[in-house]
Amino acid sequence: MNIAPHSELPHADQLMHVGLKAFFNIAAAWRLQPDQEMVLLGITDLPMFHAWKQNPMSATVSTDTLERISSILGIYKALQILFPDSNQADDWIHRPNTNALFAGKPALNRMLSGHLADLLLVRQYLDAQCGGESNAESEIRSTDSTHR
Repeated sequence: MNIAPHSELPHADQLMHVGLKAFFNIAAAWRLQPDQEMVLLGITDLPMFHAWKQNPMSATVSTDTLERISSILGIYKALQILFPDSNQADDWIHRPNTNALFAGKPALNRMLSGHLADLLLVRQYLDAQCGGESNAESEIRSTDSTHR
């Protein structure tokens, strides 16, 4: 097994910047408003948010924000796996969902609670759907009230 020398491994700062840039790309695909993006990132400082959005490579984010970004990346990836059509995957967070976790509301409502734990719950739910359960796409669609 070949392991890259330490000097070739990405630094935490590089990963943070790439993650933040990916977050903003996902937010655009999900058609999120700036206030929603701020909630998902766990920040309240509007000038800082605009600075991050303009130049993600110069941002310094907290561990909490990194965990939030990681959760969003995981949610996005799971949706891309579950739905072969990227538009369908991107719309899923906006559609009412009858699964008990969402109580008939869109997953985005749960994600916008402001709590990292809710982002993790949505990610865990989707990861479980990707995890080899039989006919996962059918199950996820059956809890989505727009596909009934």
